[in-house]
Amino acid sequence: MIGGLFVYNHKGEVLISRVYRDDIGRNAVDAFRVNVIHARQQVRSPVTNIARTSFFHIKRANIWLAAVTKQNVNAAMVFEFLLKIIDVMQSYFGKISEENIKNNFVLIYELLDEILDFGYPQNSDTGVLKTFITQQGIKSQTKEEQAQITSQVTGQIGWRREGIKYRRNELFLDVLEYVNLLMSPQGQVLSAHVAGKVVMKSYLSGMPECKFGINDKIVMEAKGKGLSGGGDDPARSGKPVVVIDDCQFHQCVKLSKFETEHSISFIPPDGEFELMRYRTTKDISLPFRVIPLVREVGRTKMEVKVVLKSNFKPSLLGQKIEVKIPTPLNTSGVQLICMKGKAKYKASENAIVWKIKRMAGMKETQLSAEIELLETDTKKKWTRPPISMNFEVPFAPSGFKVRYLKVFEPKLNYSDHDVIKWVRYIGRSGLYETRC
Repeated sequence: MIGGLFVYNHKGEVLISRVYRDDIGRNAVDAFRVNVIHARQQVRSPVTNIARTSFFHIKRANIWLAAVTKQNVNAAMVFEFLLKIIDVMQSYFGKISEENIKNNFVLIYELLDEILDFGYPQNSDTGVLKTFITQQGIKSQTKEEQAQITSQVTGQIGWRREGIKYRRNELFLDVLEYVNLLMSPQGQVLSAHVAGKVVMKSYLSGMPECKFGINDKIVMEAKGKGLSGGGDDPARSGKPVVVIDDCQFHQCVKLSKFETEHSISFIPPDGEFELMRYRTTKDISLPFRVIPLVREVGRTKMEVKVVLKSNFKPSLLGQKIEVKIPTPLNTSGVQLICMKGKAKYKASENAIVWKIKRMAGMKETQLSAEIELLETDTKKKWTRPPISMNFEVPFAPSGFKVRYLKVFEPKLNYSDHDVIKWVRYIGRSGLYETRC
């Protein structure tokens, strides 16, 4: 796939050079330096073709990383691979800098030998690489470790080593969702979507297989049809469903089972990892509603009233609430009255920042502000930027629910009932704005 891999500094000097195919010569190194690094005009495209040779390059700080090939390769795959190499290097020696690369060049060559073979990516998982390439770049030499390396490289499961043992088998699952909203002053939703991810911490012995069920519409409809023959709409039966527009899974998930059985089945990596990402745009429960009222009194005064309503269960508490109300550039002073929390005018941000530590569901509070303005000669009217908001709530605004989480380990003497499971839902604000 890749003919060669080169790492340059900002001067164009080659720090790391590895050629995997005979069709890439030394002239390719100079061509990239002249046409990209020392180019008179800034090269914006990440792919540069020079004399029928393609250069895929990314830049981190003052370091250029370039993959060279003369073949028609998948560009997205090459960039994914380059980013993975950077992740591996960062996990070994931290920041990507010229000094760090020079100090660790032996380690980098050793990593490249393991990661790439004849230009084809082999094993780029950091956890697996660290089992046989230590921090100093010295290979493990015991027979036991060498046997473990062989099983890791040749086995089907590259993200988990065998022989893991814990006194307590535990699973921690976090459903993190970020709500993005743009609302009109009249309360009409102009755009709204939720970007979510499922983060799992796995402390399980052996090689367990986990099955994970969610209330996705496809899954619930398939289950309804399977049980009732004709299949009633799950939404009518009172069970809430979430319509997922698109999703992305960790490499450990068996996609074939998801397509046929609509179940998420996987052998989890040890420790923390991101199981899946998803995006949804329908039936979003908006945790907060901001109702703004702005009134201009002449040219030197402005009155602002902001009502904040919480739209979730009264038993739940919203935390880390912050409302940012923009003010004109010619603001000279602000008088504030708020029913709850603390409000302060920040001249550096040209905004009133209203902070509330906690707020229960189905509550309402408000802030009133009198803004004094300096007279200006400009007749240009102030374009009102939207009111933005930050918050954190203990539920998933999309309605995403974990229906079940089962663990199977046939070799060791523990069952699904022996595993302690923790599930937590957190909803946070993304770009949450209301026009005023």
